[in-house]
Amino acid sequence: MSFLSGFIAIIGPPNVGKSTLLNNILGTKLAIVSPKPQTTRNRIIGIYHGDGYQMVFMDTPGIHKTKTALHKSMVESALSAFHEVDILLLMMEMDSPDDPEILSFIGNLKGVKKPCILVINKIDKGPKEQLLPIIDRYRKIYPFDESLAISALKGDGLERLLYVLKCRLRPGPQFFPLNMATDQSELFLASEIIREKIYHLTRKELPYSSAVTVDTIKEEPGKNLLFISARIHLETDSQKGILIGHGGRMIKAIGRLARLELEKIFGVRVYLDLFVRVEKNWTKDTRALRRLGY
Repeated sequence: MSFLSGFIAIIGPPNVGKSTLLNNILGTKLAIVSPKPQTTRNRIIGIYHGDGYQMVFMDTPGIHKTKTALHKSMVESALSAFHEVDILLLMMEMDSPDDPEILSFIGNLKGVKKPCILVINKIDKGPKEQLLPIIDRYRKIYPFDESLAISALKGDGLERLLYVLKCRLRPGPQFFPLNMATDQSELFLASEIIREKIYHLTRKELPYSSAVTVDTIKEEPGKNLLFISARIHLETDSQKGILIGHGGRMIKAIGRLARLELEKIFGVRVYLDLFVRVEKNWTKDTRALRRLGY
């Protein structure tokens, strides 16, 4: 029997659970999650290894109305995935069936000749009798190859989703070795975990005006210790004051939460050194975006 493989893009509006789905399929945390929209900024690759097959998932930023160069970069990254993969998963929330962004996505799908599966997420948040009307409504708008209901958070329906995807894989190469779960570097993963804690602990515009770059990751021989030095980039001095907090309380809280999670991920003790730098209007500066990895 031929080996089966394929690239699968998880697409949809912001905050519908795309990153949660990727993490739960792979059984490990690759993509950061937050109740705030537009958390994912980069495309993240996650590799699912099965018996005789391999699924390469691509978590994409949510497509939304662009306001800054950063937003434009995020949307372009998501839209380009339509043409780079073999299968598309369009995710929506069960309790937001009238989200106008869904119709915008479907408009972008027209002319894309590849399997597209509608995935209705967060079925644990609404009455099950709403499902069939939602599925029927969207089948009339676009000829989805399959419509599935899941709870990405609780894992409901994921086994069925993986089976449906496997049935649509084609004979192809094993793109990644069996011991590889992602193509992302340790530097990228560390920067994303720190950024996630900023999203969890700060409010208003500050999370969206922050970026994280990791300068150093190095092991301390014989000490079971990983030293990580990172910079948090903000747009204004006032944001810097808020992020540091009175007596350094906020930056210490961010560092502590990030350190604890990084220790779980890397399996060693972590010493995390954080610096805060003001880089005015970086979200609107294309050169700054490239320098910061967007």
